[in-house]
Amino acid sequence: MEARLRERYRTEIVPTLMREFSYGNTMEVPRLVKIVLNMGLGEASQNAKLLEGAVEEVASIAGQRPVIRRAKKAISNFKIREGMPVGCSVTLRGNRMYEFLDRLVNFSLPRVRDFRGVPDKSFDGRGNYSLGIQEHSIFSEIDLDKVEKMKGLTVCIVTTARSDGEAKALLTALGMPFRS
Repeated sequence: MEARLRERYRTEIVPTLMREFSYGNTMEVPRLVKIVLNMGLGEASQNAKLLEGAVEEVASIAGQRPVIRRAKKAISNFKIREGMPVGCSVTLRGNRMYEFLDRLVNFSLPRVRDFRGVPDKSFDGRGNYSLGIQEHSIFSEIDLDKVEKMKGLTVCIVTTARSDGEAKALLTALGMPFRS
């Protein structure tokens, strides 16, 4: 079964963006490639139980099991040796990606306290958008009774847009609430 947001993208958003940017072909219209969720846990090197909890929480948020990320270099100031676990990340594509974006935009972001929209300065110049979430508890999939510590989460949305303007138009059409 196709995701609701993917269906809307195909039927409504593609024709709108084709008119707005005067594309000659539907393949020129920017689209989502992947969404990467990343949770960095510096304290995980001392507390392995924290990493296990984070993996389960990211898995419940994304609907897909994350990969444990390990330190590439030793950093003595942070008491990290090469190969120690420092976080977890998951890459979403296809229907899971569209379903996650739909839940993020419609359910999770409005749950943020004093929410006025996401910043529009977080584009990288190549049409990709990064969003930092300070508390992962905004996601309804998280059981707050089992959470030991509030953790931050980074969401990177990768698109085929050639410029930040095209990417912003795509994400706005998908429902991303930018600050005005």
